[in-house]
Amino acid sequence: MTDLSNNNIMLAVGNSMMGDDGAGPMLYDLMQENPIADWLAINGGSSPENVTHQIRALKPKRLLIVDAADIGLNPGEIRVIDPDDIAEMFIMSTHNLPLNFLIDQLKDDIDEVIFLGIQPDLVGFYMPMNEQVIDAVQQVYAALPLWEGFGGFKLFDGE
Repeated sequence: MTDLSNNNIMLAVGNSMMGDDGAGPMLYDLMQENPIADWLAINGGSSPENVTHQIRALKPKRLLIVDAADIGLNPGEIRVIDPDDIAEMFIMSTHNLPLNFLIDQLKDDIDEVIFLGIQPDLVGFYMPMNEQVIDAVQQVYAALPLWEGFGGFKLFDGE
């Protein structure tokens, strides 16, 4: 296990049985197979609120939440989404609790909380993952070792 004294946590959100909604869990799997120094991956699945106690206990400096987010872009496009915009954008979600509630709770204990959305193509039971979404997950994985700011990804501005 890596030293977690100034750790970064990647919280994967999504359902791997729902096509492109499995983007977060796919990143989690990549990080389990090939760990990245100074990063810990936690799989929140469709109920990320169930792991908030675990995240708080670890006291990370940075929390990166990765999920499929239907923001009207081309499949596989990646954007950092301001948590304050999540509620008003009414982002399609397959999760029990709106992510903005979860993020607001975690911001009380964590200095830097970043929500990274990957535009899905198809979200449906037993659908295959789109190639562009798979490529996007690999881009995010490749960005983690040298992550600064938004990791080189653009902020969603309502495009």
